[in-house]
Amino acid sequence: MLIYATSIAARPGRVWNALIDPAHTARYWGHRNVSTWTPGGRWEHRRVTDDGVDLVGTVLEVDPPRRLSHSWVVAGEEGDPARVSRVTFDLEPVGERVRVTLTHAGLPDDQVAVVDAGWPFVLASLTAYLETGRALLPTDRPGTGTPPG
Repeated sequence: MLIYATSIAARPGRVWNALIDPAHTARYWGHRNVSTWTPGGRWEHRRVTDDGVDLVGTVLEVDPPRRLSHSWVVAGEEGDPARVSRVTFDLEPVGERVRVTLTHAGLPDDQVAVVDAGWPFVLASLTAYLETGRALLPTDRPGTGTPPG
């Protein structure tokens, strides 16, 4: 199980909207998270470059603006239950900030290293986007040449 936490200077509703609005996720994640965000509904992680779908899942829990949970599986692997994991975002107001705790459970062993490298960047980019209006660029990722800043 992977667990990450960050603190964002924003109201819970604004953080929530940034998690579920495809226009926002496209800005800080480079993918649009597309769904009706109703339990049982489909979730798709679509590339902004060509609208291709990299990941899919089912919305499991929606409790705005406190908790969002969905399954996560590489597109094309939906039929293999051993490949399906669960992502949960918990939002907790703490003064003028929101503590975001992300839990990713049940990842297949061959995905742990890649996903573990990706989530910190996504959360840092989300934080930068909500606090400054500017998301991090893919080149801001560690090991890609351009330091964040």
